[in-house]
Formats: sequence, structure tokens, C-alpha cells
Amino acid sequence: MTMIYSQLIFLVCLSAAGVLFTRRMLYIRRNILSGRPADFSDAPKERWRTMARVALGQSKMVTRPFAGVLHLLIYAGFVIINIELLEIVLDGLLGTHRLFAGYLGGAYNFLIGTFEWLAAGVLVACVAFLVRRHGGAIARFRAGELAGWPSRDANIILVAEILLMFAFLSMNAADALLQSREVAHYPEAGAFPVSQALQPLYEGLSTGALVALERGMWWFHILGILAFLVYVPHSKHLHILLAFPNTYYSRLQASGQMDNMPTIQSEVQAMLDPSAAPPAPSTDAPARFGVQDVTDLTWKQLLEAYTCTECGRCSSVCPAHLTGKKLSPRKIMMDTRDRLEERAAAPDAPRTLLGDFISEEELWACTSCQACVDACPVNISPMGIILDMRRNLIMEESRSPDSITSMFNNLENNGAPWAFPAASRGDWTQNV
Repeated sequence: MTMIYSQLIFLVCLSAAGVLFTRRMLYIRRNILSGRPADFSDAPKERWRTMARVALGQSKMVTRPFAGVLHLLIYAGFVIINIELLEIVLDGLLGTHRLFAGYLGGAYNFLIGTFEWLAAGVLVACVAFLVRRHGGAIARFRAGELAGWPSRDANIILVAEILLMFAFLSMNAADALLQSREVAHYPEAGAFPVSQALQPLYEGLSTGALVALERGMWWFHILGILAFLVYVPHSKHLHILLAFPNTYYSRLQASGQMDNMPTIQSEVQAMLDPSAAPPAPSTDAPARFGVQDVTDLTWKQLLEAYTCTECGRCSSVCPAHLTGKKLSPRKIMMDTRDRLEERAAAPDAPRTLLGDFISEEELWACTSCQACVDACPVNISPMGIILDMRRNLIMEESRSPDSITSMFNNLENNGAPWAFPAASRGDWTQNV
């Protein structure tokens, strides 16, 4: 009877976590799809290769070897240890214990041993990341946009992973001791190369206490993973899932190539070539020039906002940021996500992304060098959002810094960015 109650409780917890996770993911999907349409259906083979190289292969993470290796440990542990999670879920639903042991034979010992080494690697990497984040002199972890919740979010995940891995190893240590005492329901199964180091901590416990420890750690581990499942869609660690679609839908154009606005492009072509066919008439409402709010962004740009890991690699290579200007590419992505969440919760709020979240000073500080795009581990482009917001300032608000306004006037009057008429362009050669 106790076993049946345990199975029912587990089923309720599993179902609740699944429902909460699914509801949040559908909410995020609706937010992303509130953006403008964008076509990324071209070159599927190249897109699959990009996703395999960048998201699955972590190719851009290892450009910084120390952090890259630590991240690979956590990444591999997260992916492979989830195989063990399948057994834990089935054990919880069926009331069994180490269900796969009877089917896998000697391979089961190899798997459990591998899981233990990976768990140890994840634990060490998370401790190293915590020490590095709080004890190292790394400027990108001290930035103002990380104050408050973003910093706590990172700490919560790291501490949670440490506790989950310790619970997993403690569960195995207690299990091994119970196996050695030939306790019913604990058949000999598995190899425990790492957790055997914890066995001296627990071997003085009575058999009843060991069973309570093993069951307690089992429940802590699985409930912790279910809580993690519910928490991740509310966290920057959503990149665990979204890095794959985001890299699949990466821009494949040449680095630095800007997208033309079709309406403007057709007008310019008509000016340059009066014989060109006029654009087809449209019954749609006039499109906004550039971006003023999140709904003016494409769904891909909104996907990038949710995918951002807040690692700060973009800001750490941004020349404007490094010279003390207000711009931080990481903040651009965080502000975009925050505004998108705010708009979903309060559609009538009289605020916009441009002005209320991101200032003109930030936008005009960007040099358009693409360093942030190149540095991002998951192919996010803060620069794309910046350029689109600049378009709005110039084409709808007629606002730009004096230096750019002067250049525009010179282009209009002289056909060149300099304050000299076309007839005087060759004058500099007279004194050579």
C-alpha cells in the first residue's frame, strides 16, 4: 500500500511539472510569434550543419578554453545523465528499483560508472564557475545589468546543480551499502567508482537509516530535476533548449551584410531606373520604418532575446563598451526580453522598447563592427536590433547625432559625405 501511495505521489509530481513546463513554453512561443514574419527556410543542409557545429558541438564556447571545458563538462553531464533519469522516472511510476539492470547486464555497470564520473565533473565545474563568478576579477560579471535577479538566477542554477549531483552520488553510495548488506529490494547492480568515496560517511548508519537516506536522496534528486524543469523556462538557462533552434535559424549571409527594407529599396530603384517595374500595390497597413517596440522586431530576433545566456561575451569584446560608453550588447538583449515579457503581461502599458528600455545614447555608441555577433556562443545578433532601432530614429523620428545629420546633408547636397561640391573633388591634386 505504501508503494502505491509513493507511485501516485510521483505521478502527480511528474504530471504537475509537465503541465507547468508546457504552459510556460507555449506562453514563450506566443511571445516569440508576436514578432514580424521572417523567412529562414533556405539552405536546410547548411542550417543543420551550423546547429550541429555551434549548439551541439559547442564550437564557439571553446574559443575561451577554461570556461569552454567547464561548460562542456556540464553540457555532457546534463545530456548523458538524463539517460539515468529515464530509469528513475520508470522506477517511480512502476515501483521498481534499478529497472534497467536486469536488461542491460554488464553494460549497466559501465553506464552507472560513467554517470558517476560525469556527475563528479558537473559538480566540480559548477563549483569552479561559482568561484570564478564571485572570486575572479572578471568585469563582465560585475556589470550593472546583472544586479539583482540576473545574478541570483545564475547562482540558483549552479547551487541547484551541485545539490542534485551530490544527491545522486549520495543515493548511489547508500544503495551500494544496502546491496552489500543484501537488503531486499536492493539487488546487486551498478558500479560506483565515485560514490564509494562517500560510503565511509554513511556506513555507520543502521539499515533503516540507510534506506531512509537512499529514498530521501532519490526523492530529492528527482523532485529537484522536476523543479529544475519548471524553473528553466523562467530563467536565462532556457538557452539549454533554445540554442538549437536559434542556431538552426542563424543568418547565413556574409558577415556585416545588412538587410534592405523592401519598400525603400523599390523606391530607390525607381529613382535610379525610371523604367523599372513599379512594386505591386499592397492593401496592407504601412509598415513601420525600423523598430520602436518589440512587435516591430522579427520572430527570430525575439527568439534571440529568449535564447540569450547573459554570459557577457558580446559586451566583453564591444569596443564601445570597453571605452566606457553606455552601450552593452548584453543589456540590449536583456532589455528586449524584459520588454517582451512586460508587453505580454500588460499590452496597454504606455511604454516602448526604444526610449523606455534602450536609450538613443546606447544605440549611437555602436560602431557596427559585429564583434558582439562573432563572440556570441549561440549566434545572437544584438547589432541587428540596434541597427533596426536606428532606422526608426532616422526615418520616422528624424533624429540623429549632429555628425550623422551633417553627413546626410552633405550626401543630399554634394553627393558625398564631405562638405565639398562635386566640382571641387579634384582640387586637392592642384598642390601635389
